[in-house]
Amino acid sequence: MATLSPDSDEAKRIDAALQDWRQGDLALEESWFVHVGDPGAPLTDAAAEAADGDLQALTSEVRGLIVVTQTCDIVRACVDRPYVEIAPLVQVSEDDLQMVKRGRRPAYATLPGLEPDCLVADLDRVMTVEKSIVASWKRTPGYLDDAAGRGFAQALARKRVRFAFPDDFTSLVDKLQRRLVEKHDKDSVEGRGLRALRDIRVRAAPSWDAAEVEILFWFVREEEEIIFEGKSWPDLLNSWLKLVPASGRFKAVDGQVVVLEDMTARDYVESDPLDLDHLSTSAKA
Repeated sequence: MATLSPDSDEAKRIDAALQDWRQGDLALEESWFVHVGDPGAPLTDAAAEAADGDLQALTSEVRGLIVVTQTCDIVRACVDRPYVEIAPLVQVSEDDLQMVKRGRRPAYATLPGLEPDCLVADLDRVMTVEKSIVASWKRTPGYLDDAAGRGFAQALARKRVRFAFPDDFTSLVDKLQRRLVEKHDKDSVEGRGLRALRDIRVRAAPSWDAAEVEILFWFVREEEEIIFEGKSWPDLLNSWLKLVPASGRFKAVDGQVVVLEDMTARDYVESDPLDLDHLSTSAKA
């Protein structure tokens, strides 16, 4: 059978159906997700449970699907751009959801409508389907305002453009990162402080590959003030910086707690986000 022609009734039907879809839209009635695996060397439950030991397409049950293709490509003619990228929805804990919302778990993304059920998009798993398949799905809008859509797009970008920190920097911040993970969800002054941060960014001067490097951390807090019990932001900052003593080629380590408006555009673009899932270039990381 030949592929559809642009002026065929079926192609026009598919194009018409896809005009309503956009990045972040949901297919909550679709519960299957497919990836390729090797049951002979299983790395997932789906591979381990497969009867045949050969390389094959494996199907997993999920909580729904979310569109990650950009809207401009979704609405283009199906005969020219026949594919749509889809990620599965999975359920996480309330604590993990809060970290996803703050961008601390770049392997995941969420939208306001998914939060009541603690659902997130698993961005480590993306499958490609033809638009004729999507045209048969029931569409649930993923968001109702531009801010939510922009936030989802930023989460997708964060997943793909994360900076690979040098190995020696990864070792340098190991204690700090473990501290952030350990204390983030605690009902303590430090836990509340960490949850009040919208971003943690780090800048290397003059560059990451220089023989001698000065490190500056930006702990970017939300504008809303939080009440501490006998401690201040400088107290928390000092305790965090003590976990990152200057060593090796990192000759100086400093930091600031700021709101976003305190940073210049240069500060922002010359720094990189330090997330809780960040990986170095090392194979052991």
